[in-house]
Amino acid sequence: MLPLNASEAAVSTFLLIGIPGLEGVHIWISIPVFLMYLMAILGNCTVLFVIRTEPSLHEPMYHFLSMLALSDLGLSFSSLPTMLRIFLFNAMGISVDACIAQEFFIHGFTDMESSVLLIMSFDLFVAICNPLRYCSILTSSRVLHIGLAFAFKSILLVLPLPFTLKRLKYCNKRLLSHSYCLHQDIMKLACSDNRVNFYYSLFVALCMMSDSMLIVVSYVFILKTVLGIASHREWLKALNTCVSHICAVLIFYVPIITLALMHRFPKHTPSVAMILMADAFLLVPPLINPILYCIKTQQIRVKVLEKLEKLCLKSK
Repeated sequence: MLPLNASEAAVSTFLLIGIPGLEGVHIWISIPVFLMYLMAILGNCTVLFVIRTEPSLHEPMYHFLSMLALSDLGLSFSSLPTMLRIFLFNAMGISVDACIAQEFFIHGFTDMESSVLLIMSFDLFVAICNPLRYCSILTSSRVLHIGLAFAFKSILLVLPLPFTLKRLKYCNKRLLSHSYCLHQDIMKLACSDNRVNFYYSLFVALCMMSDSMLIVVSYVFILKTVLGIASHREWLKALNTCVSHICAVLIFYVPIITLALMHRFPKHTPSVAMILMADAFLLVPPLINPILYCIKTQQIRVKVLEKLEKLCLKSK
């Protein structure tokens, strides 16, 4: 192995980026960012607490919703430290090891959320297309096994990423493109051969896109079943059941696809737009999902209001 020369000194820290041109107002930007994180964490913790403490909500649909809330919390806690450090203290530096650890958790929870959205589409497919066998197909033990299997799959899928990054050499280039660490961003800074990283990250991306394709397939079957329903009222009821999930899928996948296209055609994309889309990718789904499901799911909305009412009565 050849030693690094003076012009290729090994890098021990990377530099993250806030919003270029707005460094002077980062402290003010930190306020809405912090509030969004706080609302996301409180919202998802509320959903978990209500589902956990209400026996009437111990059903497959709500178990899957708990998995979605856990994935959202994981995404929030993975990106929260670096984003707040940048906007509050203008602290851009992050060690190579910490950066690699962060990208593992971000990619892991991203894949987990993608898997949960796929499972939820299967839940809707069974509920609408085969309602009489719903309880026999999705038993509590089967739901638990499905959740654990997909969580294990997500860990195994992204586990090689930090090891492939660790084997690379980093010289001179230190500046990353976002306010948190992503695999494709880190590997571009390497001064050694990163083909293994490129091909494996492409494989991970294809696995996630296969989730989205399977979600589309499940909705094709759902739509086929719904269109066969004679009653207009039942037809609307069935479609209304899917609204929350469709919104959650769009909120999750649209920023990912948009960001991928921006990285593919960087010359036609302003850097500020790319950074804002990357921040939205981690901020918006954890914030919107609990609000969306509380508004659209009557059982959860009623139980949340009951808990708040009891809390207000105790405080008097």
